[in-house]
Amino acid sequence: MIDYKKTNISDLLTKEKDKILYEYDFGDDWEHYITLEKIHEMNGKLPFPICIKGKMNCPPEDCGGIGGYYDMLDALKDPKHEMHREYKDWIGPDFDPEFFNIEEANGQLIGSFLESMDDSI
Repeated sequence: MIDYKKTNISDLLTKEKDKILYEYDFGDDWEHYITLEKIHEMNGKLPFPICIKGKMNCPPEDCGGIGGYYDMLDALKDPKHEMHREYKDWIGPDFDPEFFNIEEANGQLIGSFLESMDDSI
């Protein structure tokens, strides 16, 4: 077993076009390919990662992986679907799968970065 809590992504991705497979939530089995697109020189102004673009909302936690997420989206689109009301109650009426908020994404990145710095002290 390897404890990755003290591993930085820069330990895994060292040159442009390096790629890793990251699995999130072993129960739902979300797999993400992460590719190092470009290495920028540090200018001292941004000591933490930032998101420069993105699309679509994050699936909700514990929605059943990619298959469960697509099933949920189908049910949310169809008010006659047997699970429509249950999903609406669970996810809330304002969930929009097409929405992406870059400020929120960057807030989460900064929060995770600061948390990791606290853990290393």
